Amino acid sequence: MIIWLNGPFGAGKTALAQKLRERKPDLLLFDPEEIGFIVKTIVPPAPSGDYQDLPLWRGMTAAALAEIRKHYRQDIIVPMTLVRPDYLDELLGGLRQRGEDVLHVFLTVDERTLRQRIERQTMSPDHTRNEQIRDWRLAQVDRCLAAREAMPDRTRFLDTGLHNPDILADTVLEWLGATRSRLSR
Repeated sequence: MIIWLNGPFGAGKTALAQKLRERKPDLLLFDPEEIGFIVKTIVPPAPSGDYQDLPLWRGMTAAALAEIRKHYRQDIIVPMTLVRPDYLDELLGGLRQRGEDVLHVFLTVDERTLRQRIERQTMSPDHTRNEQIRDWRLAQVDRCLAAREAMPDRTRFLDTGLHNPDILADTVLEWLGATRSRLSR
């Protein structure tokens, strides 16, 4: 099973992924942002400045997940903001077409809390770079919050402003078990 943790930047995907691995150490963790870092060193940036807009990133992400699955049967956690419906369909739909079971979880949080989290985060030890990342993430808040309404069917929603990562991890693991039970029938 692939557990895709989606939601706005700062919603808590990384914290939840870490809690899930604490609870279930055999889970594999794949962060497509690492593919983005590679892509940015190889090809010119997308006009938008977002590497997700590069077909190369989406193709490499899908290929990496397929390659991981070819060699490992464990569940894979993928913490990655992915809000464009066409990209969601390309990646999540593509995974399902290859026979992969996907649990898509979209983390929600109110705007004020989200902005506060982003403003407090340190994403880079370089102060100038950290400010650039923070500004970019803050500029994405409205787009990411609005994306909740465009999430595909079967998406599960969790409010990270209402519950701590331990409770959220318990919920995701319950959903994982329920999804497995439904699929094995």
